Amino acid sequence: MEKMRMESVDMTEKNIEKIESLFPNCITEALDENGKLKKAVNFELLKQMLSDEIVDDDESYEFTWVGKKAAIVEANKAIRKTLRPCVEESVNWDNTENLYIEGDNLEVLKLLQESYLGKVKMIYIDPPYNTGNDFIYNDDFKLKNGDYSEILGEYDELGNRLFKNTDTNGRFHSDWCSMFYSRLMLSRNLLRDDGAIFVSIDDHENDNTKKILNEIFGENNFIACVVWQRNYAPISLKKFFSESHEYCYVYAKNKDSFAMNLLPRSEKQNKDYKNPDNDPRGVWKVGNLTVGPAVDKQIYEIIGPTGKKFLPPSGYCWRFTKDRFEQMRLDNRIWFGADGNNAPVPKLFLTEVQDGVTPMTLWTFDEAGHNQIATRELRDLFGGAVFTSPKPTKYINRYLQIGMGKDDIILDFFSGSATTAHSTMLLNSIDGGKRKFILVQVPENCDSNSIAFKLGYKTICDIGKNRIKKVAERLQKDCDNNIDLGFRVFRLDDSNMTDVYYSVDEYSQNLLSNLESNIKSDRNDLDLLFGCLLEWGLPLSLPYNSETIEGYTVHNYNNGDLVACFNENIPDSVIKYIAKQQPLRAVFRDSSFTNSPSKINVGEIFKSLAPDTRVKVI
Repeated sequence: MEKMRMESVDMTEKNIEKIESLFPNCITEALDENGKLKKAVNFELLKQMLSDEIVDDDESYEFTWVGKKAAIVEANKAIRKTLRPCVEESVNWDNTENLYIEGDNLEVLKLLQESYLGKVKMIYIDPPYNTGNDFIYNDDFKLKNGDYSEILGEYDELGNRLFKNTDTNGRFHSDWCSMFYSRLMLSRNLLRDDGAIFVSIDDHENDNTKKILNEIFGENNFIACVVWQRNYAPISLKKFFSESHEYCYVYAKNKDSFAMNLLPRSEKQNKDYKNPDNDPRGVWKVGNLTVGPAVDKQIYEIIGPTGKKFLPPSGYCWRFTKDRFEQMRLDNRIWFGADGNNAPVPKLFLTEVQDGVTPMTLWTFDEAGHNQIATRELRDLFGGAVFTSPKPTKYINRYLQIGMGKDDIILDFFSGSATTAHSTMLLNSIDGGKRKFILVQVPENCDSNSIAFKLGYKTICDIGKNRIKKVAERLQKDCDNNIDLGFRVFRLDDSNMTDVYYSVDEYSQNLLSNLESNIKSDRNDLDLLFGCLLEWGLPLSLPYNSETIEGYTVHNYNNGDLVACFNENIPDSVIKYIAKQQPLRAVFRDSSFTNSPSKINVGEIFKSLAPDTRVKVI
């Protein structure tokens, strides 16, 4: 019976498999760190296979920095971690499809590679801007606690290391680029083919951000760079310029598949539409009948209702041919003014205008909000400014409107104060949408002198989770729509399995017989169930139920997508009960079966009653 890996996907191995399918002659063998043979790529041969000329020169255009290769290796490396459900910290656990995950986002993204591969419509992130005061993730997992203690800023409660990337650091830009690059590599895999990523940034790493996005998503998939007016008043203490803007880069995963939505029309945009002649087609506004440069065949005399004659200005012509103009005149689409003496103009009806507005790349504070509004939103919820430089919901809502449909998933793996969740629920309450969010945030400690800490919030995650709860409470009172106001909380932790699970060969038989279980003693059935979901590629947001059969607990995830029983010594009658349900997948403890004949018997039961069910053990 097949044994589950209980570790994240080895992206290097998967990439080698993809290359092998295209260029099998470029695959060779090498020894791994344990002296065992593994597949490897002959890169010199691969380069030659991709060129129609003899390759003898390594010169090429590339964007690189100290640590780039290590960042790629780190992104591809498998980890032995899991996401543990925190039911007591969640809201509406049984029915919600929203997720809030606490932990280092690099490791979380690795764990989501199977469950959310190609399922996310939109990614929005607001990463550290590298101002010299930001805490940057330290991704060198080979370091032990205490190493480089002088450069580390702090540890979160799970042991994730953060360090303050001051501008005196010799690798100031390199450390930031490495942090950013590895996370973008993994996040791209999660996007749907018609999905897109939106990345907020300021001038500190603006140029590097675009270069990294070009490399990972492809320069040809660049959509736009939005400039947002984040401040409405100058800061007089600035030495040179008072920065009033920041950027948001938009990249599609596949530009040919990506279709962007229009923004809703505003009252301001509709105010010019009137109906002075009581046209039955409704309100309209005037357009322009002239266009340049002049085309001879579209220069002709127009006689108005009062006999007044009109010609286009010098260097211009009429927009329409004479025949087309006369058709429009007969259809009451030409306006000469209330008294008939004005120059002719076409009538543009609101009912014939596209249902929305094409977004522009400049977003002013009156249409997208500004930082002061964002701060006021938090003060209104918490009674104080609990987070530095949040984004306004009005700003995030515009991205949600143009970037995803009403039933899609948005991922934010630098979620901060959870503005993305706030905006998603707010927009759903307005238009009845069923958008779902996945938020990821490292539980960075709040400064002991901060307003947040004084209000009782120890970590950034505490702020984020409580913000979602407070917003949900308000929307529950004011909203008639049946929207999802809950969220499931998960926390990144070490594997559910003990070391012996991964290194059985290193343990003697006598030692193995003395071990009670290869599962850690502090883990429960729910930990094991969701750990299996991650490996088997099932979303973490689906419904499930648990029932007791002959004293044994059977978990059924999403009506048969996976059925699990983690009890010891499961009798054949319970195995038959599970098999008769014909689930797609079934999982048991390896120790549930006392010997090899027992395992063989289980295999025979499933072969007879559920031949299409995949059965694995942990």
